Amino acid sequence: MAIQPEIPQKQNFINGEWCDPIEGQYMDTYCPSSGKTLASLPASTGNDIDQAVEAARTAFERGAWPNLNPVQRGRLLAGLGKAIEDNINQLAELEARDTGKPLKQANADIVATARYFEFYGGAADKFGGETIPYLQDYQVQLVREPLGVTGHIISWNYPAQMFGRTLAPALAMGNCVVFKPAEDACLTPIALTGLAHDAGFPNGSINLVSGIGEEAGSALASHQDINFLSFTGSSEVGSTVQAQASKNHISCTLELGGKSPQIVFNDADLKMALPIIVNAIIQNAGQTCSAGSRILIQESIYDEVVGKLQSRFSKLVAGPYDQNHDLGPLISLQQKERVTNYLKGVNEDLILARGEIASSASSSGYYFPPTLIGPLDPDDKLAREEIFGPVLVCIKFKDEAEAINIANGTRYGLISGVWTRDGSRQIRLSRKLNCGQVFINCYGAGGGVELPFGGTKMSGHGREKGMEALKEFSQIKTVVQYYGE
Repeated sequence: MAIQPEIPQKQNFINGEWCDPIEGQYMDTYCPSSGKTLASLPASTGNDIDQAVEAARTAFERGAWPNLNPVQRGRLLAGLGKAIEDNINQLAELEARDTGKPLKQANADIVATARYFEFYGGAADKFGGETIPYLQDYQVQLVREPLGVTGHIISWNYPAQMFGRTLAPALAMGNCVVFKPAEDACLTPIALTGLAHDAGFPNGSINLVSGIGEEAGSALASHQDINFLSFTGSSEVGSTVQAQASKNHISCTLELGGKSPQIVFNDADLKMALPIIVNAIIQNAGQTCSAGSRILIQESIYDEVVGKLQSRFSKLVAGPYDQNHDLGPLISLQQKERVTNYLKGVNEDLILARGEIASSASSSGYYFPPTLIGPLDPDDKLAREEIFGPVLVCIKFKDEAEAINIANGTRYGLISGVWTRDGSRQIRLSRKLNCGQVFINCYGAGGGVELPFGGTKMSGHGREKGMEALKEFSQIKTVVQYYGE
């Protein structure tokens, strides 16, 4: 099976068929590198969501997917992973055009997407229930079952990866899904849905509906006939989505924002740390919930670290997706204006370095130069709020206690990076940092399909990735059996 490199089918996918939106409304999507229109896609309404949920419900209750045994489900998931690998160049081209990220990064994203289906394909028949020792003459089984129909609403920054990250574990557990990609980046999810159909996924097991969040997303989050909701996006929208789902007593996994710190102590290996720290803020032009957007530097090495960062930032270049510069444009004009407004009024003395925008970049593209700012007070707006752009803020700290206090001092708690050779300090910080992941002398670790991912506080709740995701997309039924005399 193969897909074409041009823009894929511009329709919804419901119950195994491509279909036009019921009310005939469409929306344009744009190429961030040029600002030009890429495609016109369905601007679906609640009626389309109703149709997709009904298809998923029928498929779950009377269709083929839930009746496949775990080995069969796993083989289909692994087969989709192989199909993704076979189409990596076409999918990477779509991902890069649609999001603006450099082709080399889009390529890595597609590799990771394939890995999700490979991983959960292998896990489908290896994750079950257990028995509990109980009273004499009783047997107690904990049977792990699918939830039913799961809704998935994702953001625009990693559309391909999030397709794999949220759908693969849900499908592995036997659920049927309704997927709503972000209106700014739909192309790879549409193409991946087509690949899944060609790979043999039964009708109704995967349904995709495009549309704006306020219409289609809201209709899915508040739908009375879904059993679980997976949402990735901003903390503000996450609160709204959770409130909508709660009216129907629907549980959620929320993967929201972050203001993740990189904590650099005076014994850190700077040669190893600095390239990783820079990449953690420019990857995807800083439009990553887990971006290392704050660097906390011990006072005794502040000037040295900042000097080396200035040298690196001044050489960074943002450019078109197909030229593989250090970073691409932001996703939209709205996002460019958001990042620009954050930096309005900042004292020029605090701007430590700026990168460049390639001379080949279109003036209509949504480019923003990577920017290094500091030193900032920990309570400064730029040091506390998620900018979601290639902006790294520098903060000084005196000792370990102050570093922990600053790191934990925002409303977010997604990821922390710790750079120190002191083994005892590594353990202490890993225990005291209030976040979902701690990376010591590394950051991100290649995406880590196997690594449970999620946050605390306003970064959300629940866990994606790894075996923990299978728990989120299933439920335990307790079966008590008396077998006495």
